[in-house]
Amino acid sequence: MFRKLLSFDEAKQLLEQSFSPAPVGTEQVSISGAHNRVLAQDVVAPMDIPPFSRSTVDGYAVKAADTFGASEDNDISLRFCGHVAIGEAPAVAVKKGSAAEIVTGAPLPDGADAVVMVEYTSRQGDNVFVRRPVARNANIMAAGSDIRKGETVLEKGRVLGSREIGALAAIGLTEVAVFKRPKVAVLSTGGEVVEPGKTLPLGKIYDINAHTLSAAVLECGGEAINLGIVPDKKDKLTDALKNALASADVVLTSGGVSVGPKDFTPQVVDSLGKPGVIISGVAVKPGKPLTIAVVDGKPVFSLPGNPTSSLFMFSVFVRPILVKLAGRTEEEIPKVKAVASQKMFPARGRRTFTMVNLTYNKAGTLLVSPVPTGLSGAITTMTKADGFVEISEKQQFVDAGTEIDVYLFKKLKKQ
Repeated sequence: MFRKLLSFDEAKQLLEQSFSPAPVGTEQVSISGAHNRVLAQDVVAPMDIPPFSRSTVDGYAVKAADTFGASEDNDISLRFCGHVAIGEAPAVAVKKGSAAEIVTGAPLPDGADAVVMVEYTSRQGDNVFVRRPVARNANIMAAGSDIRKGETVLEKGRVLGSREIGALAAIGLTEVAVFKRPKVAVLSTGGEVVEPGKTLPLGKIYDINAHTLSAAVLECGGEAINLGIVPDKKDKLTDALKNALASADVVLTSGGVSVGPKDFTPQVVDSLGKPGVIISGVAVKPGKPLTIAVVDGKPVFSLPGNPTSSLFMFSVFVRPILVKLAGRTEEEIPKVKAVASQKMFPARGRRTFTMVNLTYNKAGTLLVSPVPTGLSGAITTMTKADGFVEISEKQQFVDAGTEIDVYLFKKLKKQ
């Protein structure tokens, strides 16, 4: 049975007071395994990048002053002094009145301060004819012009993608310090759920929640530990939860939190440590049966068995916790303004989150309409939705034609 239902705001505030999430630790990982990890400290360049001045074009390395006055009608002759290849230290030096052939990316030889593009030169034997002048540093990428030694290349808290990993490789790093991924135990309860892939007897359904929640954990930067399905027996659930608490930083359960004769998850969780259950029911729709506990410093979220309710309560209550445990910065949910195409009613006395679709009318106005919810347990309610609208428990309805905020699940298709 539920205690007095907490309002949405009361539940959020109580959770914040009862558990203060912080990164669970740091570790060194190879840059090849660092994708989507979060930097635990600033990365400072140990060297200049590029480490030497190099040519950005094919042509001839010269002293810029030697080319002044050159034109199509008045070429300047310079003495050919050798070649500079990419990947090798120059074996030649450019002296006054000389030019060295150079390719893109090759290091600039001593004495040269510019490169003339090959298109504006010609060569006959040991003579190089220049038909266009260049200024000092023309067509050169100077040493340290990209990254300076001692410069902060990437800041703590940065999520590492392909570009960031490229920067790490550029400064010669093979490992990097990142925040550990919080371990999240995920278990399903109920005699009616069966693991996908197995035979589905009459009256049974496949376990959706373990897989949607595990995927959601990964999206937050966590590591999901799927502990499978636990039968509706107190001793089995107690053992499973003890195992989960011993192996993870956070525990997620689904099912067993309503008012049925076998819905005893809250009682079992409450018996495992202090302070125990802090929230037992929230005045929201979907997700009213949500139960939250803190067991000896570890949060336990007991989510409803309804797949839509379970996943949505995860996004509202669990995600902000996991993001902080993973050392990430919570990003605001993107939103757009849209006009209600029909009247929408909240559940009486409850903060209501309504899944919606977005369409444009002929005038180009963005319209929002509720997704047909169907029967309880329909996972397609969220997969078909473009986003959701939040309706206050103090509001009687949203009238058709009202402009409201729509929080997006995915990018809005262009008109």
